Amino acid sequence: MSKRIGLYPGTFDPITNGHADIILRATKLVDHLVIGVARNAGKGPLFSTDERVAIVKAEIAHLPDAAARKRITVTPFDTLLMNFAVENGAAVIIRGLRAVSDFEYEFQMAGMNSRLNPTVETVFLMASDRFQFISSRFVKEIGALGGDVSHFVSPRVAVRIAERFNGGKSKAKPRKRLSLIHI
Repeated sequence: MSKRIGLYPGTFDPITNGHADIILRATKLVDHLVIGVARNAGKGPLFSTDERVAIVKAEIAHLPDAAARKRITVTPFDTLLMNFAVENGAAVIIRGLRAVSDFEYEFQMAGMNSRLNPTVETVFLMASDRFQFISSRFVKEIGALGGDVSHFVSPRVAVRIAERFNGGKSKAKPRKRLSLIHI
């Protein structure tokens, strides 16, 4: 029986808690997951491709499921997505959806990809409700203005964002953990 390989592509600039959630859930659907970090300089990334690959690898190392961590690789790419999928033996492209507004774009992209290679399926995973509003673009905007991004990214990524925007001196206050007593 052959291994089912899935590909989760994105710029991951930066990787958010929503991305990590999709990654962990995608590992339940495939035997091996390739996380493709797109070079895509046209988006004006905050972090270089090498930095984003390193950050994603560090986040994978902290996933709670040790078995899943062993079945994930992180690879940069700057080719046509379907060519990258074929190069990696992927049978499935994993895409996360946050809201209805994501669907139209993702639907069009899935249609184009299917025309390019009908043997590779696209699977959409809805973002978990607590992550539906998170986007890398908003995280970068909040970070650039000195806001607290700790609700949207891991502590490791929050530090990297603070370092990028203000030399490591975070203007954000550490968030408090709420308990039922505080509600």
